[in-house]
Amino acid sequence: QVQLVESGGGLVQPGGSLRLSCAASGSISSIYAMGWYRQAPGKQRELVATITSGISTHYAEDVKGRFTISRDNAKNTVWLQMNSLEPEDTALYYCYANPRPRGPPPYWGQGTQVTVSS
Repeated sequence: QVQLVESGGGLVQPGGSLRLSCAASGSISSIYAMGWYRQAPGKQRELVATITSGISTHYAEDVKGRFTISRDNAKNTVWLQMNSLEPEDTALYYCYANPRPRGPPPYWGQGTQVTVSS
């Protein structure tokens, strides 16, 4: 009933940029929080960035100053602008949406691969 469609991943060189997009559709009228997790080989899933409907944001320490999250509440769309990419950013990035301020996000995208390599 609720679908999240992600796009924007790809292969870039170190120092390059990518912009991820995620749009939610279906039986949902409002979303409290949207954001991105990532999972790299051999590592646990990591919260990269989140943004609430009130445009409050949170970033992982190792992406602060390089990544910017934004959203359009009317379109239920969230973007992640990633600049100055590093090989350590290589991971599968998952978009999520949560209509509630607490609890695990019930809605997830299919994942989009980001690979940073020379």
